[in-house]
Amino acid sequence: MVLQAIKYNHGRLEILDQLRLPHEEVYFNIKNSKDAWLAIKSMQVRGAPAIAIVAALSVAVEAVGCVESLDRGNEQTDSSRTTSGKATAEHIASQLEYLVTSRPTAVNLADAAMKLKVLVNIAASEFDSDCRAVLEAYIAAAEQMLVDDVKDNEAIGKYGAAWIMKHAHCPKGTKVSVVTHCNTGSLATAGYGTALGIVRSLHSSHSLRQVFYTETRPYNQGSRLTGYELIHDGIPAILITDSMAAALLHMKKDAETIAAVIVGADRVAANGDTANKIGTYALAVLAKYHGIKFVVAAPRTTIDMETKTGAAIRIEERPQDEVTNIRGPRILKHDNPPGGQDIVQGSVEEVSIAARGTRAWNPAFDVTPAELIDAIVTEKGVVEKDEDGVFKWVNVFDVEVADVPEVEVPKTMNVLPDGTTALGSESSKSDGKT
Repeated sequence: MVLQAIKYNHGRLEILDQLRLPHEEVYFNIKNSKDAWLAIKSMQVRGAPAIAIVAALSVAVEAVGCVESLDRGNEQTDSSRTTSGKATAEHIASQLEYLVTSRPTAVNLADAAMKLKVLVNIAASEFDSDCRAVLEAYIAAAEQMLVDDVKDNEAIGKYGAAWIMKHAHCPKGTKVSVVTHCNTGSLATAGYGTALGIVRSLHSSHSLRQVFYTETRPYNQGSRLTGYELIHDGIPAILITDSMAAALLHMKKDAETIAAVIVGADRVAANGDTANKIGTYALAVLAKYHGIKFVVAAPRTTIDMETKTGAAIRIEERPQDEVTNIRGPRILKHDNPPGGQDIVQGSVEEVSIAARGTRAWNPAFDVTPAELIDAIVTEKGVVEKDEDGVFKWVNVFDVEVADVPEVEVPKTMNVLPDGTTALGSESSKSDGKT
């Protein structure tokens, strides 16, 4: 059974607290958009598709509450009946805009917010005096996102696995190994996963030898989350530190039949430049040097055709204590079996791993140039470069790169130790939470 990070039942939303994994599996309720904003900002939920779905469903939870209030005929009903469809649409739009500020680099969130705002505006224009119709239109659309994401991920897995085996250049029937980074599975999506969905498809077709997954410093999404999923699903896997990747590809490429490095994406620019978890760029350079295919797995909602190149992608910078500190439970070592250890339940602590006074730089993402990417796998198929080295989107979009205007946006958001966030020359105040 695949892990389920998002549990939703018409008006009730629960998410798995990923900060407590892999040692505790705890779900908690999201009752409104504020709860969702805090969960996304603190990384209790993470992964571009999952962020978008949780944000959309948090507003749906509030909308369901409004509809139920109308049905009950209580005191709120009178005031609700005087609220126009237009005012309801404006309120929903403001909630969505607020949620987008929780994680600016993830384009899925902004894309979902934009589409949902368009939907409620259309509903309001058709039913201007009926706030119920606007609420119900929003609820149906947000709930459908959850269903569609799982179907899309399964398609990504199928297309990606077939492409990798086609380009593996090994005898028929040979199992291949792959390398992956960060967490791109059920914990990062509504289910199944993007890059990890490809791994699951390889495994289910008996084509996977094993997957090497990086710990993904500084937040350790690989060791904490990807490892948890792989062990849960019984997929053969080996953990490596980020700094071991070069040695792995140099020493084990042939022996382990390493066919590809597979990663997810938080935003793909129109030319194919890809923003993803910090460390992705380094893996792409290593894959290119060692002659290994580098594959990006991303639903079409992650592809931002309004951003021409990666130079325009704003990169979030997070607090430096995520680099200088680390969290985890205490362990008790023993010799039965030799080298064994037990987790001390309820003993999670944060400890320092750097010298006092250490300053750290902590960009959450980096941008991998399109030149280093061999394929981008979407739910509609695999996008490859033409003879000129340009990604062609005709199979997934009716848009060419040449048709896309340049969009200027701030490149970084710096979160300083005092909680201040700085965008270019402008500054604003953050709650400082991570």
